[in-house]
Order: sequence, then C-alpha cells, then structure tokens
Amino acid sequence: MIGGVLRGARRIIANLKPIKVPDGPARSFRDLWPGDAARGARLLRGEFEAFGTTRPLRPQDGEEAPGRPDWSPAQAGGSQTQPGGSQTWYAAAHAFAWLRDLRALGTDAARLRGRALAADWLAHGAHDPLADAPEVAGARISAWLGHWDFLAATAEDGLRRQLMQRLAQDARGVVAGLPAEAAHRGALVALKGGMAGAVALEEETWLARCVRFLPQELERQFRPDGGHVERSPGMQLAAVQDLIEIRNLLHGAGVEAPPQLATTLDRAAPALRMMRHADGGLALFNGTRDEQAAFIDLVLTQGQSRGRAPTQLPDTGFHRLAASRTLVVMDCGAPATARREASPGGLPRGADRNAHAGTLAFEMSAGRERLIVNCGAAPAAEGEWRDALRATAAHSTLVLADTNSSELRPEGLGRRVETVTTDRFEEDGKLWLDATHDGWLRQFGLRHRRRLFLSESGDSLIGEDLLEGAKDVAVPGFIVRFHLHPAVAASLQQDEQGALLRLPSGAGWRLRVGKDIRVAIEESIYLGGEPRRSQQVALHSGAGATALQWALARISATAPAAPEPQPE
Repeated sequence: MIGGVLRGARRIIANLKPIKVPDGPARSFRDLWPGDAARGARLLRGEFEAFGTTRPLRPQDGEEAPGRPDWSPAQAGGSQTQPGGSQTWYAAAHAFAWLRDLRALGTDAARLRGRALAADWLAHGAHDPLADAPEVAGARISAWLGHWDFLAATAEDGLRRQLMQRLAQDARGVVAGLPAEAAHRGALVALKGGMAGAVALEEETWLARCVRFLPQELERQFRPDGGHVERSPGMQLAAVQDLIEIRNLLHGAGVEAPPQLATTLDRAAPALRMMRHADGGLALFNGTRDEQAAFIDLVLTQGQSRGRAPTQLPDTGFHRLAASRTLVVMDCGAPATARREASPGGLPRGADRNAHAGTLAFEMSAGRERLIVNCGAAPAAEGEWRDALRATAAHSTLVLADTNSSELRPEGLGRRVETVTTDRFEEDGKLWLDATHDGWLRQFGLRHRRRLFLSESGDSLIGEDLLEGAKDVAVPGFIVRFHLHPAVAASLQQDEQGALLRLPSGAGWRLRVGKDIRVAIEESIYLGGEPRRSQQVALHSGAGATALQWALARISATAPAAPEPQPE
C-alpha cells in the first residue's frame, strides 16, 4: 500500500514541469497565532517541549553527526521508532511550528537560534523519512512562510537559498501527493501547506489542484454538525485554525474559495464553542490538553463565530448540559475511525490516532471552577505513559473488571466501542441524558448505560451507572471514577457513603451514593498542562451488582438520600 502511494506520487512529480526557485516567497505571509515566550526560552536552552514532553533540540555547533537523535527517532531507538508515542514529538520538531515561540521572545538571540536550528535541520534532519510525511512537510511549509521575515528575510544568502529550495521540494511533493492518505487532521495540514507553497512560488497549476481537492477534504474532515472527525476538542481548535488560515490565504491570493469553506467554518466554530468550560478552556477528551482561554477567544474571533454554543453535536457525539452556573460535557459518541497502515513517514493514518477509551465519561464545572475532569493527555510521551492517560480508568466513567472499553494500540484503537445510543430529554429547565455503549459486549456480554439528571437550578446532578445484559451473564466487579481538578479538595464523610468536594472559592458539593457501595478517596494525576497531583473519588461496587446510583448536590442545596429514577 505505502509503496503504491509513493510510486503514484513519483509519477505525478515526474510529469510536473520544472520550477524556478525564487530568492524569496512571491507573497508575504503572516502567522496569525501568538507564541509562548516561556517555550521559546526553553528552546534557547536547548529544550523543545511538545504536548507536555520535553527533549533536547539544539544545533550541533558545526560537528558532523548525521541522523542525530535530536531529529531522528530511528537513531534514538526503542519504542520511539513506533507510530504514535514519542514519534509525535519528533514530528512536531520537524514541523517548525515552534518558530512562533521563538518569535514571541522578540530578541536577536531568538532569531539566531531559529536560523541555527533551521541550518542544523537542513544538515542533519532533512533526510529523515519523518520529515517527508505529508502532514509534517505541509506544516513546515506553513511555518517557514508564516515566519519568513523573522527566520530568513535577513539571513545570509546561502541559508535563504537552501530554505527556498527545500520549501519548493516539499511543496512539489505535497501537491503531487494530494489527496493525502491520512484520515485525520494531518491531511488538512498537508493541503494547507500545499496551498501556501503554491502561492509563495506563484505556481497557479499547483494552487488550482489544491483548491480542487479542498471541498472533498472538508467533507472528510468535518461531520455535518461541525465536529472534527478526530472527536477531540483540542483537534477541533487546531482544525478551525486551519480553516481560518486557508480562508485568509486564498483571499490574500485573490482566489475565490469554494463555498464549502465558509459553510464548514460556520459550523466548526460553534462546535468548538460547545466544547468549552465556563472558564474558557476545553474539556479534556481524546488527546486534548489545556489551552488558554484568551487564545481560544482569538481563534473564535478570527473565525467570526458568534452566538451561543449548541447543546449537542449529534453526529460527533458530544452533549452539553447547562443549568444556571453548572455545566456538564459528556462523550456520547463511538470512537473515531481507524486505518491500520502507516504513512511513509511512519505516522498513523487513522482518525483514532489519539483516541482515548473514555466513552460515556463526563466533565463538570461550577461557574468558572472545574470540579470533575478527565486526567488529560500526553500524546508525545513514551507509549506506556501515553496509554495510561488514554485508559478508561483515567476518565470519569465506569471501569468494568479493570478493562478498557476500547483496546489501546500505538496507532489508535483495536477492539472498540461500536455503537453508542443516546436519548436526551428537556422539560422546564430540567435535563436528562441516557446513553449506552457496547464496548464490553463481546468480552463480558454487558453494556454500560449511564443516566444523568441535572436540575433546573443546577444545584443537583443525579446519576446512575448500570450494566445490562442477559440474566445468566456473570457480572464482574466495577468502579465508577470521578477524577477531580487539582484545585478541588475531597474528604470522605464519616459514614463512608459519600464525599465532600471543596472548590477554591469555598463552594462545596456533596457526593452521596446508594447502599452497598464503598466510597474511597484515591490519588490521581492531572495532565491538562504540566503534571499536577490530584484526587479522585472511586465508587466500588459490591459483588454481582449491576447498578450504582449517585448524586452530587451543592452544600447549600438538599442532597437526596437516593437518586430519583430516570424517565424511560
């Protein structure tokens, strides 16, 4: 399969006319997004942080060292050569988006470090197969052009010519390889990079080819409700950024964009808004990490998104329950689609590349304070640590027999939840959500059903977790976990039938459970950003139990001793 793709791309390249590489881009570009000066300072110290993982990244100071581990996972050895895991870090290094972090420093030292790293990459990293992966090459084209004034406009002639020659080579390969084979956002990044390269090199035929493939790529990337195929709030944010950049790029080049671009952006931006907590950050599902609220506001402003967040994304599978100052976001969708083969650069192709086994997990916030969360993600970490955060136990949901609801693999998911059914009811401000998944059906003959009720005042969230199957099916033990934000303090009540949860503001919530349930306060970890210790409340079922009822209530409100039954 991979060989066929490469042979096809080579045939297309062979039929393309030779190009004359100019001294610089024909059009000026401007990267739209702010960098992180703290990350830029780490680059000056020789450290590159990507997705929470930090490794050395520094120029070689003139010594010959082809294939150094700083650029090449193949040289680093071990699990780093496998798709996913730390190979994600190397892909980010080759993609050069870190230029915006150096630019954020605004110093000559930062500019010179950017040039030194670019020269080092040309000498030691450019021949690594990962550098040629379409999504990596496409991202690098966009980064170089978006920071050309910072990186290369005043650089010495030899470096500038080398950068332009490599840029032209990359753009030629990316455009020839369209449509990209990846089923995830990487294909959109490749297309965007191909467009930017075509504009910079004044290659009208290349640009026309990119524009021709744009509508079908938008249809592949986004579901009818505006959600991105990877089902990740973090990837939703990045994909909306891609749409904005493509829109601006075509407008600046005087090219009429296909109408599908505006339509997709009009749906995708509200979908992103739906995935936010009241503090402005994103819910942590499927590889998502914390993003600053101001940055998300900037993206939504650039996307010209207005109006309220939708209450649900029925095609993508997320629901939002909001009453007064209480907000619940729940994952009610089947995992993203898989593709087993890898790209020529060794990167996974499936939209499930960062998928977690967190079906029917939810997050909850009270005002601008997060209460219940998932543990976060470390997509660029070593496989074992990365998968610990992808596991069902790292999410606020039910865990059956210490088994993941979907099987975790380096490239995505194996055995998985196939079907999720969801019913939603709303009446006089009261909200009910009733969802079931079949992730454990083949192994244990059981389905997990979760029912939530949010009162109209937002003072009470009542839940029930059930295991449903044939009468003669043996039911293993299970645990319902509620991971708490690091700012929340939990204490066990004296009767051990509940827990008190205290927010930084002093507000409190009481968690109560039904009979025969053991409540425990256990350690947890939060990797929305830097690793932070946290707590979780674990509800342990009795032997053979098939239902677990629980209720969360504000301290000022009266918490029911047992949850009310859900509507059928």
